[in-house]
Amino acid sequence: MLAAYEHALQTCVYCPKLCRACCPVSNAAASETLTPWGKMSLAYFVHRGNVALDPAHALPAWGCTSCGACRERCEHHNDVARVLLAARGVFASAGAAPPAARGVSERWPLHLGRIRDRLEDWAGAEDVAAPTALLVGCSYVRHATDAARSVLEVASHFLGGRIRVLRACCGLPLRLAGDERGFVAAAQGLAAALRSVRRLVVADPGCARTLSEDYPRLGLRLPRLELLVDVMARGLERLPERSLAGLQVRYHDGCHLARSFGCVAAPRAVLSHLTGQEPARFVRSGAQTECCGAGDLLPLTYPEWSRAIADARIAEHRSAGGGLLVASCGASLHRFRTRGQDAVDLTSLVARALERRVTTRAESDGCTSKT
Repeated sequence: MLAAYEHALQTCVYCPKLCRACCPVSNAAASETLTPWGKMSLAYFVHRGNVALDPAHALPAWGCTSCGACRERCEHHNDVARVLLAARGVFASAGAAPPAARGVSERWPLHLGRIRDRLEDWAGAEDVAAPTALLVGCSYVRHATDAARSVLEVASHFLGGRIRVLRACCGLPLRLAGDERGFVAAAQGLAAALRSVRRLVVADPGCARTLSEDYPRLGLRLPRLELLVDVMARGLERLPERSLAGLQVRYHDGCHLARSFGCVAAPRAVLSHLTGQEPARFVRSGAQTECCGAGDLLPLTYPEWSRAIADARIAEHRSAGGGLLVASCGASLHRFRTRGQDAVDLTSLVARALERRVTTRAESDGCTSKT
């Protein structure tokens, strides 16, 4: 699994840790082992057969959020996160994955069942003949049900026509757990279900990254993929302008959305349209955003450091004046909320604006009727 990353492994191992300061996990833990250099060195030794495939050596491979900050600062653009995912696969195949990661695979049928049940309750029967499919994302469905419902409402408004709400998961949790065989099976199943679909709209950027980067590596073909936030930004004329005027918001750039897709302007355009002003910024935003500690199972494998990373982001938000914290990522939203921060998904604000327009129209019609 690691042979394909020989160049990345060697250039990382012999590098004097030039990206050391950008890793949110090693900064929180103050651990050289958890720096990008330390984790890549471990993967290199695994590749060479120099270390035992045991739980003690395995755990650091799960000390990553896939935030991409190290890749942004690397002269070679080494994809550390992807190499560590391959290392996780090696350890998992040897039965050395940490218990939290093994639990993801063991609970997979239950995970899928909960997603299907909830979406069945919210969206009714699945329209398998619809030309457009919507993948909500399990982070929303499982951990932010209010936002998941908003995704369904907003998608219906902007996409119109017939929409197939997928009762599925892209398989990313299995990949993060190191269960490569399970991930491949999940990916093949979803790709097969999408053969009759012409357009696939995805709400969660983590899912979108998996579909756009990992599925092609498996030789799986997908329909045209779009991010829901881009769909909203292109259809601003369908949103009531300044309907949330006066609302003070600060936008958190999710790592996958900002770095993997370069999607920085679209969510801000939607917020500016709704509130009438630019959303407040963090010191580091856009492609230079800081991680919130939610990614790649870190809340399960290194919960203390995941909490510390989120708390640091929240502390910056509050010290800069606070306001409503807005995200466009189900995992980020859940992480902020579990740390006590009032946070909302961008789609929930859009849904709120649409509800106000309906209420205003109803009141206007009532006045006209009485007159």
